[in-house]
Amino acid sequence: MDELKVAIQGVAGCFHDAAAREYFSGQNVGAIECETFHDLFQLVSHHNHMVGIVAIENTIAGSLLQNHELLRNSRLTIIGEHKKYISHSLAALPGQTIENIYEVNSHPMALQQCEQFLRSHHWMKLVETNDTAGSAKMIAERNLAGHAAVCGRYAAELYGLSILADDIQTNKRNFTRFLIVASPEKATQFKAGKQTNKSSIAFTLPHSHGSLSAVLTIFSFYGMNLTKIQSLPIIGREWEYRFYIDLTFDNYVRYSQSINAVRPLISDFKILGEYAECK
Repeated sequence: MDELKVAIQGVAGCFHDAAAREYFSGQNVGAIECETFHDLFQLVSHHNHMVGIVAIENTIAGSLLQNHELLRNSRLTIIGEHKKYISHSLAALPGQTIENIYEVNSHPMALQQCEQFLRSHHWMKLVETNDTAGSAKMIAERNLAGHAAVCGRYAAELYGLSILADDIQTNKRNFTRFLIVASPEKATQFKAGKQTNKSSIAFTLPHSHGSLSAVLTIFSFYGMNLTKIQSLPIIGREWEYRFYIDLTFDNYVRYSQSINAVRPLISDFKILGEYAECK
């Protein structure tokens, strides 16, 4: 089976890696590690044979605003989405116990999401790192006794660590939505035969009374369901905003009609992707 190269932000075993393997289940996935999201977009933009997977929002932390802008400014398009339950584990070298652990390493967001559990183990010093899976990898490679990583179970197993505690996040309703992105050339291959019932768009509006309301009214008239609306200030244009909207629909023709109807009212319009909604 040919290998599908998927660019991820982070190291092998991270949640991007795990999400990619879930979305492309049954395929031979080769994860290409990228240090930053900017690097990921650059890599996929210059290699038509690759796809990328990018976190776009989390039920606790909210939207990843930089990724909205990176997507809009790239030549890439969304070809799919994946929603993943984020479960954090406390992992350490085999033979360690919770009582042995004096330092916990992880990404600051992961440490924050596990605050209640970690606070109940007050003797553990919390040290921020760049990556959850990277923390697990560091502990394994350096053979760091007394250290534990807050990471996913997949990362712990990948680097040979033992799970000391599982599902330790405070809020158990912790999900991240990932977007699958690709060049327009690659997108055609992946979208063949798949239902298209969701669209992500971006646009700006004039700074005038009722401008957003008029656009939303048109979408409502054509039966579009708005599942997300995100605004970002436009740098250098005081009190003007760029809007990112996700729409779901049952009828592609009506969706196209709604887009044509709002075009005279908006500027800087871009379709970021048309794809199948993840239930």
